[in-house]
Amino acid sequence: MIGNLADRLDRLQGSLNKEPEPELSGRLTRMVGLTLECVGCPMVVGDRCVIQGQGTGSVEAEVVGFEDDRVYLMPLTAIEGLRPGARVVPLSAASRVPVGPQMLGRVVDGSGEPLDGKGPLQTEARVSIHGDIINPLDRAPVRQSMDVGIRAINALMTVGQGQRLGLFAGSGVGKSMLLGMMTRFTDADVTVVGLIGERGREVKEFIEDILGDEGLARSVVVAAPADDSPLMRLRAAMLTTRIAEYYRDQGKRVLLLMDSLTRYAQAQREIALAVGEPPATKGYPPSVFAKLPQLVERTGNGRPGGGSITAFYTVLTEGDDQQDPIADAARAILDGHIVLSRRLAEEGHYPAIDVEASISRVMPQVTELEHFSRAQRFKQVYSRYQQARDLISVGAYVKGSDSETDFAMTHISNMRQFLQQGLNESSPLAESIEQLLAAVPERRSLERLKAGVPKVTGESE
Repeated sequence: MIGNLADRLDRLQGSLNKEPEPELSGRLTRMVGLTLECVGCPMVVGDRCVIQGQGTGSVEAEVVGFEDDRVYLMPLTAIEGLRPGARVVPLSAASRVPVGPQMLGRVVDGSGEPLDGKGPLQTEARVSIHGDIINPLDRAPVRQSMDVGIRAINALMTVGQGQRLGLFAGSGVGKSMLLGMMTRFTDADVTVVGLIGERGREVKEFIEDILGDEGLARSVVVAAPADDSPLMRLRAAMLTTRIAEYYRDQGKRVLLLMDSLTRYAQAQREIALAVGEPPATKGYPPSVFAKLPQLVERTGNGRPGGGSITAFYTVLTEGDDQQDPIADAARAILDGHIVLSRRLAEEGHYPAIDVEASISRVMPQVTELEHFSRAQRFKQVYSRYQQARDLISVGAYVKGSDSETDFAMTHISNMRQFLQQGLNESSPLAESIEQLLAAVPERRSLERLKAGVPKVTGESE
């Protein structure tokens, strides 16, 4: 009895002798632009901290670099009330974000905090914002098609589950409308939308007018408007991808729409230049071109038998220049690109998809041979008409001079009608293929008719 009591006293005495660990903190020494410098606080890149300002105000920041004993911070919130020597306190578990089925129908910011006024998020887990890297040899190949509800895309540049595509467009040619149509009409299980660096007005309009209640019900929207800090915009893109990864790991077919990849690159450029990285191509530091594939490669198919992330990234082409450095880099790392034409948009042709400049690199693997060959035939006929368009418009082309051009002139009206689609009009994959087969008949059908040979049963005119 006495021995047991002595053991208990020893254990209690040991706990009383333990001194509380001191709270580590540093102090703010310099602030230039959006770059803050701190000393005396041991943190690693990616850690978050709170800078205590005057009164009760505080600024949350993240470590983006260091030099000797100085740590470079970038604010996540507006900078107000900071002074020299302000206290810098590290935060624990700073890079963990909420995930779970409870996020469906919600709108959050780059930190995972709700923006929609529907109350706090009660998610089942909080995970690291950096997902696990999947060995490329462990990924399931792209073998199944995905219906996005857009006739021109379904039929002429069929999307595969797990494919990554770029939506290349200048400003004001209808890319947001196209994304909203995909969100409402796709057959994916879950849609994750990232609105990165857009105007605040556009965020609300996209959610209420373009996405609508039906689209939002099975979507998660991550919004970081243009007035957010560059670090918050960067984190919003990473959070969008992390949420998509969570649903993929649950076996879901996920459609990820990010608008835009260019704003993500610009946010990284602002951060890199602020910490002293030298500019390279058109003012973009080398780290920008290293960050793009790190973000994009996280999407795609998971392991065999698991889920998939089919991703669309919009890429802004400044002055409609397809050789913009970000557009050129994105085109090289994506599995296809869809180009929106300003000329078509000005003609009232929506969606303004330039079928000649667009391609899906996995289409041969996810379509039947007849569908693929007819899509190629459609592009050939459409391109032939575009080549002769100027001559035809001024009356310089004489009918009968070229049989292929005559064929294109005969069917161009049906082809244009096929390529256009109303904002509230859905075109499922099977229906899109049927309409493609009817839009442009096989060349041999007309040759048979001219020669007096009867048509094969079931063959289109």
